[in-house]
Amino acid sequence: MALPAQLKGIQHHLRTAQEHEKRDPVVAYYCRLFAMQTGMKLDSKTPECRKFLVKLMDQLESMKKELGDNDSISQEVVGNAHIENYALKMFLYADNEDRGGRFHKNMIKSFYTASLLVDVLSVFGELSEENIQHRKYARWKATYIHNCLKNGETPQAGPIGMDQDEEADEFGAEGFSGLGPAHGGSFRGGGSSQSFGDPDQSLDPGLGFTPGPGSGPPTTNYNNIHIPPGAHAPANTPAELPPPADGVHLSPEDFTKAQKYCKYAGSALQYEDVGTAVQNLQKALKLLTTGKE
Repeated sequence: MALPAQLKGIQHHLRTAQEHEKRDPVVAYYCRLFAMQTGMKLDSKTPECRKFLVKLMDQLESMKKELGDNDSISQEVVGNAHIENYALKMFLYADNEDRGGRFHKNMIKSFYTASLLVDVLSVFGELSEENIQHRKYARWKATYIHNCLKNGETPQAGPIGMDQDEEADEFGAEGFSGLGPAHGGSFRGGGSSQSFGDPDQSLDPGLGFTPGPGSGPPTTNYNNIHIPPGAHAPANTPAELPPPADGVHLSPEDFTKAQKYCKYAGSALQYEDVGTAVQNLQKALKLLTTGKE
C-alpha cells in the first residue's frame, strides 16, 4: 500500500524497518512502532491515512506475536538498550570512517540511519540531551558529506566549522532513499577495518538531501562529543568497587537501570566490544553495591 502524502514524514523510518526485516527484526519492529505513533499525530482522520495506519498496526501485532519470546520486544528496558546500542554502533562506524578521511556512500547511510534510530528511541520516553546532540550531528554530517561527494568536492574530515554561527537543521533529508540499504556487516573493536553494509551500494545522484535555510555546521563543539567510555578503547581493568554498603535500599528504578547497563554490556559483547561491556558492567555493579551511579 502506497504511503499517503500526509504521512511523508515517516517514510525513512519505514524504509529502515524494511531494510532490517531479516537482519534485525527488533530494529524493524521499533521503527514501525515509531512510524505508527508519529503517523497517528500527523493524520489519523483522512480515510487513506487511517487505512494505512490500521494496516501498520496489524503488521506490528503480527510481529509482536512472532517475536514474543524476544526480551527486546517483551521488556521495554531491553528494547531501549537494543536500539540505543545499535544506533551507537552505526554512529561510531560512520564517525570512525569520517575522522579517518574515508568518505563513501555507506558511511553517509550509517550516519543518517543512526539519526533515524535516535528518533525511534522516543517510543521509550523523552530523548536525552546527549541523544539529541548525536542525532543533530549525524544528520548534519550525512548532509555535508553527501553534498560534497555529489559536487565533486573532498569533505573535511572530523568535526569542522565550529566557529560558524549557523545551526544545522533537523533535516528531513528528502530523497535520501537514493542511498541503498546497508546489508549485513559488523563492528569489530572500533578499528578502521569495520564494515557495515555494501560499500558498492549505488547512490542516485538525483536523490539527495535538500537542506533548509541555516544549514551550516552545528555550533556545538563536536571535537569533544561524548561517546560512552570504552566505545573506542580496548578493555580496561575494572575499577575497585566498594563492598555493599549497609542499609542500601534499591528502588525499582535502580533495578531497571542496572538491567539496562547489563543489556548494554551484552549487546557490546555481541560486537566484541570488550571496553564498552566492561564499562557498563562497572556501572551496574556500582549502582547495585552503593545505590548510586
